[in-house]
Formats: sequence, C-alpha cells, structure tokens
Amino acid sequence: MPGRTATPDCPSGHGNAGRFLTSLGCMTDSTQFPGSDAAGCRTALVTGATSGLGLAMAAALADAGLRIAMTGRSADRAAEVAEDLPGAFGVELDVRDEGSVSRAVETAWSRLDGVDLLVNNAGIGMRTVNPRFMTEPRGFWTVSPDGFRDVIATNLTGYFLVASAVVPRMLEAGRGSVVNISVNQSTMTRAGFVPYGPSRAGAEALSRVMAADLRETPVTVNVLLPGGATRTGMLPTAEEAGAPQPPNLLEPDIMGPPIVWLASAEASGVRDERIVAAEFGQWLEARKPAR
Repeated sequence: MPGRTATPDCPSGHGNAGRFLTSLGCMTDSTQFPGSDAAGCRTALVTGATSGLGLAMAAALADAGLRIAMTGRSADRAAEVAEDLPGAFGVELDVRDEGSVSRAVETAWSRLDGVDLLVNNAGIGMRTVNPRFMTEPRGFWTVSPDGFRDVIATNLTGYFLVASAVVPRMLEAGRGSVVNISVNQSTMTRAGFVPYGPSRAGAEALSRVMAADLRETPVTVNVLLPGGATRTGMLPTAEEAGAPQPPNLLEPDIMGPPIVWLASAEASGVRDERIVAAEFGQWLEARKPAR
C-alpha cells in the first residue's frame, strides 16, 4: 500500500486526531493507518454514535482509515449520520434489548468481516430523570423506579450485553479490543446524580472485571473518559436548566486522539488502563521509554 507509515512508537491519524498525534512527533499520511496491519484495528463498532462523544470518536476512527459500524436507536438516523463518514454505515441498536443487540452485532460483524474494536459508548444522562439537574439537583428518593431502571439498563446493562455479544467472537478470531467510555469519578458520587452516577460507577467496575477475566487472552479492555464536562446532548439546554451552560466545556473531539491511538498497533498490548482524554498527551509522553 502506498503512503508513509507511522514511526514505530506513534499511531497514524488524520483530522484533529492526526494533528494532535503529529504534534507528539508522529508521522501521518493520507493513505495508510497502522491499525490496518495484523497488530492494529481495521474495523470498529461504535455504539451511541449518532451524536456527541460517539460521533466524534467514529469520525476520528473513520478519518484514520478504519471501517465503522455506527449504531443508534433509530436506523434512519444512524444511516443518515454514517453517510458523512468514509467507510461507515449505520446499524439500528437498542442496547437495552438482547434481541436488538444480537441482530446489530451480527450485522456489524458480517458487513465488516469482523469487529476489531468495540467502543461501548451508548448512554443516557440525568436529563431523562431531571432536566434541571445542573441547577436544581434532587434527592435519590425523588427518582422514579422506571427512570432509574432505564438509565441502569442503558449505561450499565447495555455495556454488558454488547460486550457479551462481541467478545466471544473476538476470542474465536484471536484478537480484539474493547473500550468502555466513562466519566470522572467525582460525577459517580455527586449529590443529585442518581441514577447516572451509580450507572457509570457500575460500568467502570464492570470494565475492571472484564479486563481481569480477559487478562490471559488476546482481547484487551480499557476505559476512556473525556476528563470534564463535555458539550454533548447529555447537558441540558439553557432553557431546560434555567441557567447558561457551564463555562469551559470540553469539546467532543477531545476523544479523537486517544481512541485513534487505542485502535493503533502500538496499543495492541495495552489493557486495564483508565485513560483521561484531557490528559492524553501527558499520559502518552509518560509511556515513552527514557532515552
């Protein structure tokens, strides 16, 4: 394949992710991504990919040369969003429903000829139980049981169901990477954040157990989080909150560089790490061997 490959200790990438990686001393090109070789990722399944963090990560991965299955609860919306990304297609998926998960994974695996990277990202936030949670937090006893169950079913059980459907196929294929998207630990225990906080704490504990269960296998599990409040649909609008959105919000594309790196050959042996996107540059520098 023509084009310039990355240096051995640098993943390739393009767009915002590529510019960031280039700033760390990485070579990039427009025709080749090291994840296309036997050690890196060629394909990815990104859940909750029609907006926010999921769309930003799918865009970065597609820009880096991976073929992407992008999921959303609406098949039409997923297909519409995927049209804008090279090598991407939309898949209908409700992560709360086992039948939907099974169908979506089968579709993604078949069309991609295997899934090398699973990005567990689909989730819902506090807006579903309290649209004013940023300015008028409510006690856990005010949350309806149905509202509690829906957040847990999406943010925790959903991660379990999708990973449980994908990982056995990865094990059979002899390769694979799972990245579970998380949040700051302070969010998990903040007053007024039931059920969102517990759902994310549970998902992070699940990730650690998944990594332990897969320790002696070729399938890796890592956690990735933005590192602060991020401008996504999980935050209420100014109208909903009755106040302006918080200042200094992170942008969703902050997730691009670390997810591209996690898809690269360099990250093929990395497991059970908790990577903060806002600190990714420092984290990656700290991994470099002393010269």
